[in-house]
This record gives sequence, structure tokens and C-alpha cells, in this order.
Amino acid sequence: MIGLSSYAGVMDNLKNSEDEEQKPKKEESSKNQKAKPVGGFVLVHAGAGYHSESKAKEYKHVCKRACQRAVDQLNAGALAVEAVAAALVELEDSPFTNAGMGSNLNLLGEIECDASIMDGKSLQYGAVGSISGVKNPVLVANRLLSEAQRGKLSAGRIPPCFLVGRGALEWAVSHGIAPCPSEKMATKFSLSAYKRNKRKMELAEKMESGHNQIKKRRQSTEPANPTEDGSGCLDTVGAVVVDLEGNVAAAVSSGGLAMKHPGRVGQAAHYGCGCWAENACNMSPYSTAVSTSGCGEHLIRTMLARECSAAMRSEDAHQALLEAMQNKFISSPFLAGEDRVLGGVIVLRGCRCVEAPSSQNIQGILVEFLWSHTTESMCVGYMSAQDSKAKTHISRLPPGTVPGQCLAIEGGVCRLTSVPD
Repeated sequence: MIGLSSYAGVMDNLKNSEDEEQKPKKEESSKNQKAKPVGGFVLVHAGAGYHSESKAKEYKHVCKRACQRAVDQLNAGALAVEAVAAALVELEDSPFTNAGMGSNLNLLGEIECDASIMDGKSLQYGAVGSISGVKNPVLVANRLLSEAQRGKLSAGRIPPCFLVGRGALEWAVSHGIAPCPSEKMATKFSLSAYKRNKRKMELAEKMESGHNQIKKRRQSTEPANPTEDGSGCLDTVGAVVVDLEGNVAAAVSSGGLAMKHPGRVGQAAHYGCGCWAENACNMSPYSTAVSTSGCGEHLIRTMLARECSAAMRSEDAHQALLEAMQNKFISSPFLAGEDRVLGGVIVLRGCRCVEAPSSQNIQGILVEFLWSHTTESMCVGYMSAQDSKAKTHISRLPPGTVPGQCLAIEGGVCRLTSVPD
């Protein structure tokens, strides 16, 4: 069963050519210096899982702030990869998301985070897994990416693109990223959730006996019904960006599953699973960027980010994503033994377009953006550099549908334009 809903909004901002004619003559001397077009579009998500109505305002606010931060970077001339990192920092700093500050605690009561980032222009990728003691894991991932772009290390060594645990922390500190004690990253909410989950586990272990032992152990590890206490289990946060040069970038960050085993690394750090970004090339006119969320193990086994990016090469983006989520995720042979397949994606693709024969000096990019999820809900936000403020939405499965067995899909269209000097 598949639940479907969709909408589209078109945002246009063509600069008036008359304004160009009214510019002072002194600007003619700078015509030979080609200015880089600024602006772009950002789409973010605050996790695929369950978003209670009581905290809906907080979820939407953090998405708005993340969008604004990315757009500020784009308007300042930053490339897509810099803007997407800025959006993730805002999402990580929120105590309401399971990433960076306020992340889930593991079995030992510690915070271990995963994050990755990918640049569609260079196709470089950086990631950290199971890292403790860093407030913004995405900054470490981004630094790994930028260091890799510098080329080989001394003696011809290949620079790392993926670091984990203590080694990741030591590398981050050696490259100027300040450490942050894990106790400062825990919040009242994450601490209370840890204590509550620990009591449940201890009680379940005491009750285990005889032939009921295996059954009760399985029950104790299943996530609680999110509607029982309103807390829910929110997973990875992420963002995708396209700038006016057509470059795309994607990033993702997560605190991982609650009560996870120490050292567990989720999809947020795995190549092709957490995020994907790829500029247009001779094989495809579309630049695509994807960020995922949900059950990490399900997303890893299906490499969903890369699968969705590949699907976006089809002409009909909406149908392509629908088929990818259904065939490559819900009905994937790699998840054949799962009763519920939980996950969500945000996707954008950009394609250069010509406005009109009489306006060939106007550069344009048509952006199609979509999100889809099999979880109860997913909170998203989006904004172009031409907008005064971001738009946010909590997408929910259609009434009567079963999480993990059906999906929702929504999206829109945005036209980005700029007039070169």
C-alpha cells in the first residue's frame, strides 16, 4: 500500500533589465571581471521518525534557522558544500534533534556521533563515525573533505576520508577543531530518555527466565510506541543544496540509535548510504543531491542515498523517487526479512534552463525538490535565496497506513535565475 500526496510551488525572481541600464557608467570598467553568481536553494530535514504535535513548533524553527544559515552563506558567495555544512551546524546545535547537541546516549551513557558530507563538484567525501567529544561532527567530516582536496600527504600517502572513534577525535583536534566534553552535549531530554530506557532494560533482564528469555529479550530491544510518551525516536538530520553555478552538495549527521552498542556506526557515516551529491555530467543533464534518515541498518543495506540519486536521472522525478523507494527500499531483497522498513530521504535535482531566446544573458536553474518517508512523519524545510523566509512542513503518512510498509511523497519546483554582470 502506498500513500501519495504532492504539491508544487514555483518561485521566480527575474531581475529587471531596466535596473541594469540605470547602473552608473563607472561600473563598465569592471565588466571584464566576471562576477560569480550568488544564491541558490536549500532543503533540510530534522529526521524521519515521529514528530509530536507538542514539539512541532521547535522542529519547524530549527529547520527554518538551518535554511536561513545556508542561504546566508550562498548570498555571501559560498559554494554549495560550504552552505550545506552551515545548515548542518544549525541542526546539530539544536537540543531537539538527534545530532550533535542532545544526541542519543549509548549503552554506557556516552554520546557517539556519525556524520558525512559530499561535494558534487569534486565528488570528494568526508565522514566520521562513532566520534565523541566534538560538538559539530559535520565540521570534522567537512575538514576531511577539504584536506582530501589538497592532494596527497607527505611521502605520497593518501589522505583519509573516513575516520572513527578516538582516531577521529585526535585528527579533529590536530586540525584546529575544539573538543567539547560529552557531558556538555547531553540535554535534560536525552538524559531522561537514557534513564528511562535503562530502567526498561534492567527490568526486562530480571524478568527473563526459561523459554521466555529469547522472546522477552527481543521485546526489550524493540522501540517503544512513540505515541505512548510523545518522545518518539528521531534519527539522522541532513540537508541538500544547489548553488547558482549548478554545484550540489549533501550532508547528514546523527547521534545514532538510543541505547546502541558502543562503537556502532550508522548510515550517516557510510558512503552512498547517508548522503550523495553529483554534479551534472555528459551522461546526465541533472545535478542531484540526497540526504537520508531512519533506521541506519536498513539504509546501509540498501545504499539508499546513491540509489535515489541514480533514479533521479529519469525524466519524471516524482515517479522515479516513488519507484526507488518502493523497489529499492520497501521491497528490497536485502531487507526481505524485515517486517517494517523505516527510512526517509530528501532529494533535489537541478538542471540548467534557458529562459527565452531574447534573454540568453539570464542564467537559470530549474530545481525539483522532493521528500519521501516510510516512517510516521518527517520534518522538512526549504528556501531559495530569493525568498524572505523558509517554508517548513511536517509530512505524515496518510491515515490508516502502516509505517514501514507504505510511503508518503511530496515536493515542489523552484526556478533560480541570475543576470551576470
